[in-house]
Amino acid sequence: MKRHVTLTGITPSGTPHLGNYLGAMRPAIEKTRTDANSEFFYFLADYHSLIKSQDFDRIRQSSIEVAASWLAAGLDPEQVKIYRQSDLIETAELNWILSCVAPKGLLNRAHAYKAIRDDNVENGRDEDFNVTMGLYCYPVLMTADIILFDAKYVPVGADQVQHLEIARDIVGSFNYRYGETFVLPEALVGDGKLLTGLDGRKMSKSYNNAIELYCPEKQLKKDIMKIKTNSQLPGEPKNPDESILFEYFAAFGQPDEVANMRQAFLDGIGWGDAKEKLFQLVNRELAPEREKYQYYISHPGEIEDILLAGADKVKPLAKAKMEEVRNKVGIRAFR
Repeated sequence: MKRHVTLTGITPSGTPHLGNYLGAMRPAIEKTRTDANSEFFYFLADYHSLIKSQDFDRIRQSSIEVAASWLAAGLDPEQVKIYRQSDLIETAELNWILSCVAPKGLLNRAHAYKAIRDDNVENGRDEDFNVTMGLYCYPVLMTADIILFDAKYVPVGADQVQHLEIARDIVGSFNYRYGETFVLPEALVGDGKLLTGLDGRKMSKSYNNAIELYCPEKQLKKDIMKIKTNSQLPGEPKNPDESILFEYFAAFGQPDEVANMRQAFLDGIGWGDAKEKLFQLVNRELAPEREKYQYYISHPGEIEDILLAGADKVKPLAKAKMEEVRNKVGIRAFR
């Protein structure tokens, strides 16, 4: 039976944090180990990062950190095709061809563009102030990434579902005009754990309430001690279902450990003791990975070799697909 392609893009937009790990990285890597029906493609979406940042040093460093994090967390280059988006010129070529069939009205409805446009209008600015073509055409490039390899499934967060719907519309338009060429992709909305930030808000680097994934052990402990708790004293029963601290514990603990901690909350465990137990639990899982992460960060050349080897694996597929596409749209040799 032919395996279908499951494709994931990872945008290097900063150092990964604990929320990224639980919400995307850990479940995605686990799926590569358990889903025998899929062929997995993971790519570092460095073209996409240019939309948010023009700091070339930061983009490079973030690319290294993101790749090192996924490798440290257990992504196996022998089992998964992992490559860098910018190493495939076919992606950029397909992006242009798709832009010639993507309706402007469709892209006008993209959430990211609409949010900036509406904010501009509300504040009396030109509606397209600070809107680049990269931002506006982001869904087209995302479509090219996906359909270049006929990906059937694309794991995404809820905020990315609309982009998959746009991709399906673009694929439908192309296939209708030129004949069946691309697989119609489907969104797989992730069920990974969304972790609350240290202060009770959504975990985000912009809120300064996130725990850096592979920070040093001392920093991890310091951050865990910052987790917001109430004023209940040791000995007072505490509701685990209303505690950020217990939420973290449940995300990392084994079922028996979580059950024991739940009972400890009901028995009135002190916040300091609970945070110490949480630190030990989280550090138990991350310490071996932290060591691997530090190795890769110190050896970026090895990351480069892994990504280039991955690109070599997928380039023949990309070239074959683009040869088919060029022939369909009329870009052919004259002989």
